[in-house]
Amino acid sequence: MKYLEAEHPGLYERLILNGTLYRHLADANERATSMLERLVEQMAAQEGITENFKETQPLEWVCRMNNIRSRAEEIILHNVVLSL
Repeated sequence: MKYLEAEHPGLYERLILNGTLYRHLADANERATSMLERLVEQMAAQEGITENFKETQPLEWVCRMNNIRSRAEEIILHNVVLSL
């Protein structure tokens, strides 16, 4: 909300005046969450991170999944949040 207010004040004011600010934010959150789940799953598959890998090398699995999640969050930041 702070980003929207600071970077897109016109849109922010319109959403407030229309009473749709929270619905807009909820929709953006739903899109971001859905996209994050899909991206993490796709990236893990591309990199060969499987349940078997998780069982055999749990620490390496955590490191790689954290890395994948960070990259996916960065993609979402640019594609969902900053593209308002």
